[in-house]
Amino acid sequence: MYTVVGTARSRAFRVLWMLEELALPYRHVPAAPQSVAALAVNPAGKVPVLVITGEGTGEGEAITDSTAILQFLADRHGALTHPAGTLARARQDSLTQFLLDELDAALWTAARHSFVLPPERRVPAIKDTLRWEFARSLGRLAERLGEGPFLAGAAPGVADIIAGHCLGWATTARFPPGPAAVQDLARRLAARPAWAAAAARLAAG
Repeated sequence: MYTVVGTARSRAFRVLWMLEELALPYRHVPAAPQSVAALAVNPAGKVPVLVITGEGTGEGEAITDSTAILQFLADRHGALTHPAGTLARARQDSLTQFLLDELDAALWTAARHSFVLPPERRVPAIKDTLRWEFARSLGRLAERLGEGPFLAGAAPGVADIIAGHCLGWATTARFPPGPAAVQDLARRLAARPAWAAAAARLAAG
């Protein structure tokens, strides 16, 4: 049994989307970062957390970090990923790291300087530079798109889920939409039923 702890307005959205793509049952606890529910499963208070019960796991094993959770689920259920030790997996991991370093990091830094950090620690002017870097990275992402229609090929994979979440996040944060090829990818991902099912949880937080 899987339990996802974390509001859908956080990176927990990626985990919810992955579980919907895999058609797996799960329970969702829409907890905010640093809430009592989040601290109960992660001493750092960060979300998302995936709690696994049953199959000899005892009272509940917790996995933190959205990327680690995505890759665990993909590997465990043999879907949306390539086998470890293959060149295809190495290319997948390279793309995943690119997305985290270039897209996720810029968006998260902008969020920190908008509402996460104490007001006296925020540097609002940095967001102009972050938007510039983000736009440049989207150009590089467009260059890395293959014949598609997804980053992983004919069907989405771990990197697509991270990319789709980041591109949606960018729209909310008013970051540049990027080249047409990247915008087309974002539309294809958002049109998936699993994305819609995860998005339905936004109303609950």
